Amino acid sequence: MSYSLDFRRKVFEIKAKKGLTFEETSQYFNIGIRTLFRWKKKIEPCTTRNKPATKIDMDALLKDVELYPDAYQYERAERFGVTQRAIGFALKRLGISHKKNTKTSQSKRRCTYQISEKDK
Repeated sequence: MSYSLDFRRKVFEIKAKKGLTFEETSQYFNIGIRTLFRWKKKIEPCTTRNKPATKIDMDALLKDVELYPDAYQYERAERFGVTQRAIGFALKRLGISHKKNTKTSQSKRRCTYQISEKDK
């Protein structure tokens, strides 16, 4: 959790008003000195990460789930050229959960994916 913009500005106001060094300010507010240097460079908190979008096409994944509801995540991963973990996260973002078939034994159980009505 990040500190609010008001608090960040207040820290630098008090630092200037009392003539404190960065080290003294960090001890006064119990904040790391690197945090103060980072705030000095850019006081606004970062709201988004500089991260590229996932390489999985969500529409194609949804269509894949409709076509192959019994497919394992590793099978989907092979079709999309990504890892099984990436497929799991993408399915979670889509709100798709897997439902186990309770009619078979534990060793022969396969997963079926359920698409909620709001996602259709």
